[in-house]
Amino acid sequence: LKRYSARVLPYEHNISIMSATAEDYVPPEPTVKIFSDASTSSSVDFVAALDIGTSSTRIIIFNSIGEICGSAQAEFQQLFPKPGGGWHEHNPFDISSQTRRCIDALARDAPHLFAEGRLKGIGITNMRETTIVWNAKTGEPYYKAIVWDDVRTATADIVSRMEREAPDGLGIDRFRATTGLPLSTYFSATKMRWLIENVPSLRKDLEDKDGERSNVRFGTVDTWAIYQLTGATESSTYVTDITNASRTLLMDIHKREWDETLINAFFGDLVDFPTASALPKIISSSEVIGPCHSSGALDGVPIAGILGDQQAALFGQAALNPGEAKCTYGTGLFLMMNTGATCVPSTNGLLTTPAYQLGPDADIVYALEGSVSHAGSVIQWLRDKLQIIESATDSEELALSVPNNEGLYFVPAFAGLFAPYWRSDARGCLVGMTAGHHRGHVCRAALEASAYQAKELLRAMEQDSKGTDLTTLKVDGGMSMNDFLMTFQSDILGSKVVRPKINETTALGAAFAAGLATGVWSSTDDIMAMWTAAKTWTPSMADEEREKYWSAWKRAVVKSFDSDWF
Repeated sequence: LKRYSARVLPYEHNISIMSATAEDYVPPEPTVKIFSDASTSSSVDFVAALDIGTSSTRIIIFNSIGEICGSAQAEFQQLFPKPGGGWHEHNPFDISSQTRRCIDALARDAPHLFAEGRLKGIGITNMRETTIVWNAKTGEPYYKAIVWDDVRTATADIVSRMEREAPDGLGIDRFRATTGLPLSTYFSATKMRWLIENVPSLRKDLEDKDGERSNVRFGTVDTWAIYQLTGATESSTYVTDITNASRTLLMDIHKREWDETLINAFFGDLVDFPTASALPKIISSSEVIGPCHSSGALDGVPIAGILGDQQAALFGQAALNPGEAKCTYGTGLFLMMNTGATCVPSTNGLLTTPAYQLGPDADIVYALEGSVSHAGSVIQWLRDKLQIIESATDSEELALSVPNNEGLYFVPAFAGLFAPYWRSDARGCLVGMTAGHHRGHVCRAALEASAYQAKELLRAMEQDSKGTDLTTLKVDGGMSMNDFLMTFQSDILGSKVVRPKINETTALGAAFAAGLATGVWSSTDDIMAMWTAAKTWTPSMADEEREKYWSAWKRAVVKSFDSDWF
């Protein structure tokens, strides 16, 4: 990874974006944690995971029995150049710089974890769909990273136009048979089209068939991270895995390859798109890719696993059999169920997606997924924008200060509504507010919203999986540590909710993928044997009360639709 000081990127087009990046921005220092009991034995091997999320990046090192030995985490800057338009960006150099600082900080405080020969491999997991485009020769991005929850392509008439032009009245489902996905602002291809339309230097280079065209590189965050970890030069490794590639709207999920028909549908009227050089090679989720270099303490360590964050959490939860499911409560909320080798099409607003592929010759394992754009980010919004709490943990205390929601419902459609509605016109709203409500009710409604949305996804999943009744839900992510939310989740589902002993399941899944490729673990049986539960919630809410809350939530959701009226 090259060292960058989160510098401002030079853009020449006329869209006002640079005001969002303060010249005096000082990236926060990494927070380092060392767990000495897990790393004292000289015979134990280690596996590292780089987990690059929406708001922070971190390195976590696990030992061969799945325990966390040490970690370093640092936030990076969130850029909202057009808040009213739903724009959300990152500086790619801020991501790579903060990642390098985390590696350096952990190596400084726990050098034994990086001892030669003991760190067997590194897995990468990342926010999916976030799109970066850069020049491989100069190393310079053409534009900032457009984040997965950015909705500019809705107002730019990219998504709606392609929906209108869909043959046979397919609308948002025009690419679903090939990709498993609806047409949405969520996925990378719409962001790529916006970049080609709006960044003159990128368009110019793509049209330069005898020059810079061959140096243009599109990628998701995993691809950018591997480019950095392998030297950030023209010859650096340029790959992505099947789980990240599947979230672009450009990959055939049945063939595991880029689909030229899809590529032409998105870009054919703009440029002659150079697929071979401008899109990364698609590989499996667990195979040795090559060693890190110019990466400080990771030099020589093989990169051996890549998984999109939600697939990594499924893997880290050891949900490796068909019918097993997990729900991750992070920035967004993501419910995923393993469907095995069967690629199950959804008729209920869910996504059909590869879950993982353990080696280039292994079968693809598929999953059904429901995605919600805002969960933990709603609590962050209460803290940073409304400033009614000082920390995320305050939300639980305030929620418990009131006996119930007193009829207040919070629909956090800040970026529209994802599954199962796919309504880009929806916007956030508080429904049922009276003068008697206070911040305790708002916090409670904000937390309850995640539970309601998880139930919507679970109901759709049960219908798509032909009546599979999920009696137990495995949970993870930051919000799963909120006992109030987990209690309410169990009550509103009427099902058991189980939190694992190791809650960092996303990083653990990436480490598992790398460890399988490098021989730390011999099979998935080893992984399943390491999973243990930490806490279980059992529902206690009466059926009548559950139905009352549920029907009121469904009415509140409708209120968020058709935001164009203002």
